[in-house]
Amino acid sequence: MKFKSIYLTAALALFLASCGAKKITAEPLAITTPITAKKADITETDEKRWSHLDLFKDTIPGMSVDRVYELLKDRKATKVIVGVVDSGVDIEHPELKDVIWTNKKEIAGNGIDDDNNGYVDDIHGWNFLGDIEHENMEFVRIIKKGDDGSDAYKRAVAEYDDEAKQAQVNMQRMEFILKADKTFQEKTGKSEYTAQDLKALKLDDQQLSMVRDRLAMYLSQVPYEQLFGQVKDGYEHYESELKYHLNKDYNARRDILKDNADDWNAKSYGNANVIGPEKEGAKHGTHVAGIIAQARHNNVGGDGVATPYVEIMAVRAVPDGDEYDKDVALAIRYAVDNGAKVINGSFGKYYSPHSQWVYDALKYAGEKDVLVVFAAGNEGIDLDADKSERYPNDDKNTLTEYTDNVLTIGALTYSFDKQLVADFSNYGKTKVDVFSPGVQIYATVPNDKFEFLQGTSMASPNAAGVAALVRAFYPKLTAKEVKQIIMQSGIAIPLEVALGGDENTTRQFKDVCRSGKIVNAYNAIILADKVSRGQKL
Repeated sequence: MKFKSIYLTAALALFLASCGAKKITAEPLAITTPITAKKADITETDEKRWSHLDLFKDTIPGMSVDRVYELLKDRKATKVIVGVVDSGVDIEHPELKDVIWTNKKEIAGNGIDDDNNGYVDDIHGWNFLGDIEHENMEFVRIIKKGDDGSDAYKRAVAEYDDEAKQAQVNMQRMEFILKADKTFQEKTGKSEYTAQDLKALKLDDQQLSMVRDRLAMYLSQVPYEQLFGQVKDGYEHYESELKYHLNKDYNARRDILKDNADDWNAKSYGNANVIGPEKEGAKHGTHVAGIIAQARHNNVGGDGVATPYVEIMAVRAVPDGDEYDKDVALAIRYAVDNGAKVINGSFGKYYSPHSQWVYDALKYAGEKDVLVVFAAGNEGIDLDADKSERYPNDDKNTLTEYTDNVLTIGALTYSFDKQLVADFSNYGKTKVDVFSPGVQIYATVPNDKFEFLQGTSMASPNAAGVAALVRAFYPKLTAKEVKQIIMQSGIAIPLEVALGGDENTTRQFKDVCRSGKIVNAYNAIILADKVSRGQKL
């Protein structure tokens, strides 16, 4: 009787499967003949959504998202919760508010942990940083603890000396340029002058003349507003480095959050404000969330990769400065325990005093069938060759379960030529899994706005969006299978590419990451359909 029941169950499952969604018969995309790079400049419309375009139709190395939506038309899907572990998310943004995850087991504002998950009033996620906006870098925190004789301490001291000097010099340079800008405004009589206006100026000061010539060169390539927006951002960045990141007297964890980051057992900290104390501080996380889930085809802003099939769970754990291992580990566990099936982590650092906590959290995510997607980093280095480790990673147990559910993403440009790999993107034949679009990505930022941002921070959610799309339409596929599908279904690139912004440092693309491929949503869905019907990976 027992064997008969098993047989009938299997037969019924087979029958139901045959009555389900129609088999996808489309052929995957692949480069079979040389592709000529796009000669004309990319249009403004295409630039705002180039990661959704197609290498074969548009000569732009996007992820074929538009193409896959045609393939998925009229097919049923289940909503997938994506945990965005980041600086916070502006959940009030009009392009995101309808896709924000809501904890239905919690009653808003009653001050009670209704679902007994350890977090009070966590309606849309959790904020492990509380009211902290800025933090030290990890190597500064290591120095502050004192000399323990470790190599990490010695390396931290050396890095601190270099970083502090460089930050001071760079801030002074930016300050000089901003002062020169005021002088040039006065001399040209214009608030926004051009390269031609600068070239016409006669100056006696040699240093000012050098700045004029350099600015004239830049202004011949980009408009005034864009150029000086970058200069002001640069000044504020270096000012913040000196005031917070590198300031040994600054201790936000103790003074603001009142938590001991070295005590794993103390977990009752933070609050439910997933935006954070300042909306602008949630810029990074809001942009990441938008890449995954902002509204599609409404002629407002950019388009989300996985809209409308996802909900964004906001988990705030990444400050302006280095994140704490404790916060990252708890953030991953929070997302897993509250239903996320994909987690995006667009952050990283090169020191990790409690890396085991994070490794254990990744293992926990794997046991709960959750895929975690990380950015490879923006230092333009070969992670395989570099002596220092970048964290978080799944390196500790390379041949065990740690690698089954962790995907590490490098960044692409929209130039299908030698410049395909973004000059800032880290790479590595064993440390980076696959590449996706990460340059000039247009998405949501706080206060109902949109901006172009770039980094592996943008490449990671592009890939996470594809993973969420696969899990939405094929929910029975495991995190391990989804990772393998994204890597195997990518498009193999037969190009030699420049790396780290150095024209003389080149490598075949097949050797810059584990898969040798770029993410392709169209191919991923085709392969996912086959695997769901029994094909082996």
